[in-house]
Amino acid sequence: MRIAFMGTPDFAVPALHALHHAGHEIVAVYCQPARPAGRGRKIRPCAVQQAAVTLNIPVYAPLKLKKQPEEFERFNALNLDVAVVAAYGLILPAEMLNAPRLGCLNIHASLLPRWRGASPIQSAIWAGDQQSGVSIMKMDIGLDTGDVYLEGVLPITLQTTAQSLHDDLSALGGKLIVQTLSNLIDDPSLTPTPQSEDGVIYARQLTKEDGKIDWSLSAKEIDQQIRALTPWPGTYTNLDGNLLKITKAILSQDKGSATAGTVNQTSNRLIVTCGDQHTIELLEVQLAGKKAMSVQDFLRGYTINSGTVLGK
Repeated sequence: MRIAFMGTPDFAVPALHALHHAGHEIVAVYCQPARPAGRGRKIRPCAVQQAAVTLNIPVYAPLKLKKQPEEFERFNALNLDVAVVAAYGLILPAEMLNAPRLGCLNIHASLLPRWRGASPIQSAIWAGDQQSGVSIMKMDIGLDTGDVYLEGVLPITLQTTAQSLHDDLSALGGKLIVQTLSNLIDDPSLTPTPQSEDGVIYARQLTKEDGKIDWSLSAKEIDQQIRALTPWPGTYTNLDGNLLKITKAILSQDKGSATAGTVNQTSNRLIVTCGDQHTIELLEVQLAGKKAMSVQDFLRGYTINSGTVLGK
């Protein structure tokens, strides 16, 4: 098929490579403009642009699409069979949604209609869902409301973090979009399935403030928060007036009996009592301005006495 691919972050890269490997004619890649990144704030092209350059595919990076007739004309002139969208970052106007012969297909990282919106991966883990997945959706003017061609399911376990689920869903999305296009080649009249009106829930845009840990919550809720927000925006608490990031933790079998947030420091372990008197063991932490390190390494240079209360 003759395709335009529209995506920006590394989540979208496996799908771009999968479509290229499958032999589709990718005539254009659309992505967000290069922006400052890293500590040096140097201008850096996004992951999709870097991948497109290695594949010798023309790249377009408009700042906006709304009310941009020249962009509509250029897109329409591509004479596309389909456009594939994966975490692009700009809303496609109706003029672009309707331009390809088969419309625009979105690789969405949830089992729709659950977790429409901006943070489906993090939201599924934070809510305690037992599974997530990828939906290949025919886009319409709504926010992730289009009919679904194909879905794939992945489990969420107590070891699942946003990073690990992101990587697994990214790979799955590449497989499913190739399968969807193959199905459409075999049957161009293939009809996607409308989303259920039940179970609709939206995943809001996350902020750094979401990472603040409330130790009065249950150990299970805090564990889900830590795994959901790793690596971004990250979770944190207050230790002796300093910001302490929690980069890795697990549910502990130890029982607490102290105030929520109280630390039990034994044998180079940090066990924190939560609001339900169950506990979490911190495995990796990071003081502001320092590198992340194991708790064992951290305690070699920083003393935390048993009875210290985090978050005060």
